[in-house]
Amino acid sequence: MTQKKLLLLSVSAGAGHMRAAEAVRSYASAPNLEVTAMHLDVMNFVTPQLRKLYTDFYLALVNKTPTLWGYLYQITDEAKPEGWMHRLRRCLERLSTKRLLRKIAEFQPDAIICTHFLPAGVLSQLIATGRLECPVWVQVTDFDLHRMWVHEHMAGYFAANEEVAFRMRDQGIAAQTIHVTGIPIMPAFSQQLDRGVCARELGLDPKKTTFLLMGGGEGLGRLHAVAARLLGLEENFQLIVLAGKNAAALAALQELATLHPGRLWPQGLTDKVERLMACADLVVTKPGGLTTSECLAMGLPMIVNAPIPGQEERNSNFLLEQGVALKAFDRATLEYRIRYLLEHPAKLADMRTKAKALGRRHAARQVLETIFT
Repeated sequence: MTQKKLLLLSVSAGAGHMRAAEAVRSYASAPNLEVTAMHLDVMNFVTPQLRKLYTDFYLALVNKTPTLWGYLYQITDEAKPEGWMHRLRRCLERLSTKRLLRKIAEFQPDAIICTHFLPAGVLSQLIATGRLECPVWVQVTDFDLHRMWVHEHMAGYFAANEEVAFRMRDQGIAAQTIHVTGIPIMPAFSQQLDRGVCARELGLDPKKTTFLLMGGGEGLGRLHAVAARLLGLEENFQLIVLAGKNAAALAALQELATLHPGRLWPQGLTDKVERLMACADLVVTKPGGLTTSECLAMGLPMIVNAPIPGQEERNSNFLLEQGVALKAFDRATLEYRIRYLLEHPAKLADMRTKAKALGRRHAARQVLETIFT
């Protein structure tokens, strides 16, 4: 039997689209699948002008003028598919993606999965004109459905939950092509990790309440200032703070840790986030679709940090409605939420139970099985 070839197309405008594609690719060699998978960042195969629009311009809006981004998110969602705005966008995309189309033709995939709406839109136009016969699938990477994800001629759609699937049907997508799988996450977040083992690796007390802080800005401020405020509480808990690539933040946190021995564990860039999560009772994080899906898969409740208008705001709304998250928009609010949960452990336990029930640990494998079995 000839091995099937899968092409994954994502866009490096934010990390979530890329991580979802990598999650699917990581399962391609699983038993009973044995798929040859290639993952491409579409931005490496487009004109510089389109790259600036979809990466530089997008990131600048999100980071510097989130309110403006929220406005654009809303008006593009409400705009008619055949209106001038979307027709102009599709024309620009078609003229700017010729290198991508050559790469697709060279690979000759048996199926394509798009984890961003840009390649889905381009390929939809090719299928409509008979220039592409390969089935194209779309993986939506948020707990929301923006109109730009919806295209004709797609073989199928993968939704994060039943509500997103309902909205897909409401947008005219055929019900039989919609599959509720969840958002694909890496295999590491699907493991049954031992809290005691992971805690001892860091020198943590596995029996003590532990919080994981995965991001400061956009409302909470600098990481070491957030950590210092929380450590000012008299309650007995441990705090892990993930600084990532921010060397200055890591240095400041390490200095702060010397003032709070046995309470603060600063972490730099790591590929073991799942082991940090295994030690935690709650995560403070931005509500991106991938990060929150990882938390849910591990049964972790959240305090979501100042979501940007648009997809993050709608992600946080879903999490709040499901009872698995609280929201903080500044340090005072965060302190209040932490105090409340420490004083009401039953509430934290209830959030954890609900998070575990919502988690979809095997979304990536389910996506592949839907396509190839």
